Amino acid sequence: MSALPVAVTTAARRLPAAVMTALALLAGGAVAAPVGDALDRPAIAVRAPEHANLLAVAQAGDRLVAVGERGIVALSDDGGAHWRQASVPVSVSLTAVRFADATTGYAVGHGGVVLATDDGGQTWTRRLDGLRIARIAHNAALAAGDARAEADAARLVADGPDKPLLDLLLAGRDRLVVVGAYGLALASDDGGRSWRWIAAGMPNPKGLHLYAIRARGDTLLVAGEQGLVLRSDDGGHVWRRLALPYDGSFFTAELPSDRELVVAGLRGNVWRSANGGASWTKLDLPVPASITASALDARGGLLLASQAGLVLRASGDAVAPVDPRPLGPLAALLARADGSVLTLGLAGPVSLPAAGQGAPR
Repeated sequence: MSALPVAVTTAARRLPAAVMTALALLAGGAVAAPVGDALDRPAIAVRAPEHANLLAVAQAGDRLVAVGERGIVALSDDGGAHWRQASVPVSVSLTAVRFADATTGYAVGHGGVVLATDDGGQTWTRRLDGLRIARIAHNAALAAGDARAEADAARLVADGPDKPLLDLLLAGRDRLVVVGAYGLALASDDGGRSWRWIAAGMPNPKGLHLYAIRARGDTLLVAGEQGLVLRSDDGGHVWRRLALPYDGSFFTAELPSDRELVVAGLRGNVWRSANGGASWTKLDLPVPASITASALDARGGLLLASQAGLVLRASGDAVAPVDPRPLGPLAALLARADGSVLTLGLAGPVSLPAAGQGAPR
């Protein structure tokens, strides 16, 4: 397993924790403090969870559910005006959250943790952690008779639960695919009660970090470090690597239409393909800062969030700020049905209104 060595600059240290995790992984250094105890220690109660370092947000019916550092999960039932804290059994940082409907959702994070909720995010249970991931990987390697994979899995077992999961894909109520550091990739068809190791089927022999996964129908797209972009056209059974003109890390990805793919990441690199990945065009940004998050609006339009604190809207190959006022480094964004955009970053939750409807709040 390998990582790309890069310098982590003073400016990078001001990034949200989700991207700091990525940069630490790229540098080949430690990604977090030991998490063994944190996997069994509930998240500490805080007075204002919306002021914690929140890293991802999802819609659960009319409720907003945001997750972040130290296992904090914040809930809002009034569009983000007021927040309260949920009950969470772990205190590791949570990096991504998705909901199938108003009640069923999942979150992933450090320590290889997968959490599940069936009450709209009020309470959570642990469905997976790094210790179990290591055993699953080891058993899969033994069953396949793959000596190299067995050696990699043995290192996972020896390392303990120190590898973060960084994103998850939710297809329906119970089907999950999770991806993370060092090529971690697993799938579940029963809401996380049982898992299968799918990393072996991905063309990722160096175990590069997998930062994002998205789907459109049966097409799955994974973005990772060193320009790694993987595509599956059959729901994740067979994967192939796409060739891109850039070999830096991609932190996010989207599939705006049946043939259109977008990947984005370090130094403002945003690459778009209009033909399923056969060729790529680089999009020029008004400020070439790293892209930390993305989303599709209700019409399928592409939104991007940057280290420079801007939310950007892409139209074809043109990219422009949704609002010219920077919000500080951003970790996540959520496009809402009314056209507004909720952002998470160092400034806390900020709602950008739909075009022509006033100032951020």
